[in-house]
Amino acid sequence: MRIGGAAVNRTQRLVLGFVALVWLALAVILLVSPETYDGSVGPTGIRRRLVDVGILVALSVPLALLGLATVRRWRWAFWLVLVAFFAGLLRVPAAALQLTGNLATADPAWYVILQAALGVVQFLIATAMLRGYRKAGVWGPY
Repeated sequence: MRIGGAAVNRTQRLVLGFVALVWLALAVILLVSPETYDGSVGPTGIRRRLVDVGILVALSVPLALLGLATVRRWRWAFWLVLVAFFAGLLRVPAAALQLTGNLATADPAWYVILQAALGVVQFLIATAMLRGYRKAGVWGPY
């Protein structure tokens, strides 16, 4: 597969797919259930919608940068993504503690479960990235 003239391998497609999934999930949550973020953002009504759009735009910029770094195979981005995605597994015990009431949260249960699932996906992608690194170096296909 080619994006902007550059060949994109399986490892890069996994990371790009995850980035797109996270952005889409954020957009859907802000559209369908904006109250999920009410604990961290206060306004209501029209101002609330402007804040939601601001959140989406503010998070789109680093996600777009991550996408660009992935396509361009920037070495620093590989290591940043690898460490961050391996750390994503920490979402699972945190979610378990939140769901059992041992860790305070104002988030709905479905959101906590979504966070745990994303953490598992991140860990699996990091494992594939490490496998590709061992076979072919930074951004190597797994």
